[in-house]
Amino acid sequence: MITTRPNEALLVIDVQNEYFTGRLPVTFPQGSLNNILRTMDHAARAGIAVAVIQHSAATADSPAFQKGSDGWRLHPEIEARGRDILIEKSLPGSFTGTVLEKWLREAGAQRVAICGYMAQMCCDTTARQAFHLGFAVDFLSDATGTLDVQNSAGAISAPDLHRAVMVTQAMRFARVMRTEEWANEH
Repeated sequence: MITTRPNEALLVIDVQNEYFTGRLPVTFPQGSLNNILRTMDHAARAGIAVAVIQHSAATADSPAFQKGSDGWRLHPEIEARGRDILIEKSLPGSFTGTVLEKWLREAGAQRVAICGYMAQMCCDTTARQAFHLGFAVDFLSDATGTLDVQNSAGAISAPDLHRAVMVTQAMRFARVMRTEEWANEH
């Protein structure tokens, strides 16, 4: 792909089968996958570089994201679309132990747009890392998603968790925007 907007890149984070047919089905917001696909299609038309990031379990006993499993595979619609680079990671931050920063710097990117899963984990961590590294960040609220969470600290609904992440991101780390707003800027 010839990039006509070399100062920007789209990061498509962990859009893998685990979130559709596996142990962690994303439930909020509805339509997040369609918005992710719209961002990828728009990036292709606008000449924005696209990095697809794929999570792999860090240990052999992890119940999800085992390399080679169906849950680990990219969603078929993501797999069918073009990308400039595929980056594998094993921790929530897409920069940790990967070539993402090097690739972005070599491409001249100064701004990244973030979409994918899960809003509160890998998308949030990656946005904070990007901010700390000096990149401007756009966090696409309707192209990220989550699910209800319950653990030893308590419980939170998917809509409340998603809203909390968006509010926190907008406080310091990113411009929180909808897919349509982001696309209209290009």
